[in-house]
Amino acid sequence: MYGKAFVWFMIFFHIALATVFINFGADRIFQFLYDSAQKLKAMPAGWIILSAIIIITSLPPLVGGTTTLTVCGFAYGAKAFSFVAPAACIGAAFAFITLRYFFRERVRRFTQKQEKWRALEAVIAAKGLPLIVLIRLAPLPWTYSNALFASIESVSFWQFMVATVLFTPKLFVIVFIGSRIAKFSDGQQRGEMDAASKWLNALSIALGASIGIGATWLVWRFTDAEIRNMRELPQDIDNMAADALHDVEAGAPLLGDYSEEDLNGDGALRLNDSSESLSAR
Repeated sequence: MYGKAFVWFMIFFHIALATVFINFGADRIFQFLYDSAQKLKAMPAGWIILSAIIIITSLPPLVGGTTTLTVCGFAYGAKAFSFVAPAACIGAAFAFITLRYFFRERVRRFTQKQEKWRALEAVIAAKGLPLIVLIRLAPLPWTYSNALFASIESVSFWQFMVATVLFTPKLFVIVFIGSRIAKFSDGQQRGEMDAASKWLNALSIALGASIGIGATWLVWRFTDAEIRNMRELPQDIDNMAADALHDVEAGAPLLGDYSEEDLNGDGALRLNDSSESLSAR
């Protein structure tokens, strides 16, 4: 139920966002964002407010983390990374601890039912920290990535935090792009730019986005290949683990649906033959 409701919420959210852009125009919207960011910057606690939003939106199913990072770039420029990175790490730790210890039973029921998820747990347990870091760098939404690792018992808290710290350079790319877009968003700054400055700023935005997209695509391909070609486990388990990673948004264990058919009389999940065979391995 909750998973479907979240999907419909995201659909209506993006429709509403597109409607706003069409009715008000990109120039007015970005000018409003720029002015709001500058007002936030003028506040003594502006960076604390943005840090708090980053921490809160690290917990699924909340959204808005990437937008907040962009606003940080709007307001403070590239130097916003100095508080964005710690806030992201604190938010990730908050999400991991909350989901791991307050939703443990729901996660246990989910992993017993999902054969692919159990395969992913087995693969991560066999490969350890290097694979955890690769998955953390893969292009998964921030909140879903937090839920993913919190749901896998073989991932310890310290491993998760090491992977999160190594992930923070990706956040700098988002902040940097936000700082460049801010120069185009303000009508006064845009009017004072000569043609060369405009092209240079646009090129820096395109280059930053290309580096971010290219790097995440390479990491995703490498991670997928690494999981599918593991020699420590049977090939079918490797393939199921890779499929689970691809399906993480649709089947995140703390956002998924549970029907009455998933439970027997005493609240335990029924396991089919294939699930039992996986646990036996």
